[in-house]
Amino acid sequence: MAVSVGAARKSGRGRRGVPRYGAMADINMTPFIDVMLVLLIIFMVAAPLLTSGVPIDLPQAKAGALNVDQKPIALSINDQGQLFVMDQPVADADLAAKLQSLSGGSNDQRIFLRASKTVAYGRVAEIMGVVTTAGFKKVALVTEPDNKP
Repeated sequence: MAVSVGAARKSGRGRRGVPRYGAMADINMTPFIDVMLVLLIIFMVAAPLLTSGVPIDLPQAKAGALNVDQKPIALSINDQGQLFVMDQPVADADLAAKLQSLSGGSNDQRIFLRASKTVAYGRVAEIMGVVTTAGFKKVALVTEPDNKP
């Protein structure tokens, strides 16, 4: 007549309401993956918006891409010859002062000059002259890669 009280129970609890199994140590990865996919979509949508906003028809060249450690200052000359510094219109007389304020007084800042292929070569040379006279030596001309074989 010896009946075990614990054997008669069918619940998952042992003596005094303490569960027989330990804590669940698995991590639910679904919320983590959902968050990562949302961030991926946000960055994919936002990345094209980070490019310079002045529409320019760049010339093509067979030059390789430059390695850039810090974000360069972008100068743009559109089809009408108007000058833009970081997508903001600037007068030619104010260009040197604007570059000095953006670079924080450091002449080691890299400057990318984007000019439409319809702009006269003299206009591009004039702007490069102002930039080099202001003390900046790292001036690069931006072109589109040549896709011809």
